[in-house]
Amino acid sequence: MATDPKVIRRQKLRWRIRRRVTGTAEKPRLSVFRSNSDIYVQLIDDVAGLTLVAANTRQKDLVGATGTKVEKSMNVGKAIAQKATALGITACVFDRGGYLYHGRVKAVADGAREGGLKF
Repeated sequence: MATDPKVIRRQKLRWRIRRRVTGTAEKPRLSVFRSNSDIYVQLIDDVAGLTLVAANTRQKDLVGATGTKVEKSMNVGKAIAQKATALGITACVFDRGGYLYHGRVKAVADGAREGGLKF
């Protein structure tokens, strides 16, 4: 178990958010995980317990991209939206994962909206 107060605080926020935010097959949950160097995004059907689509900055098509972390996050948001529309998913619920809706997390949301996802 983590003993770092920052990690414990984010985990408690995450659990509080997850009590209210759930995804279905028609409207999956857009989950965001942010590490120091990369960002990972998934569309999750919580009813079935399946990850429908995933995108991150370590993918082959995004790994060579240059720019700031915020710009890379915007590209990840566009990539997840493109993959989701290919599967016929147009709407989702946003799960910020305990992070503030600011910076890279906001860039992912903006990129997903530009790509065609509605939430």
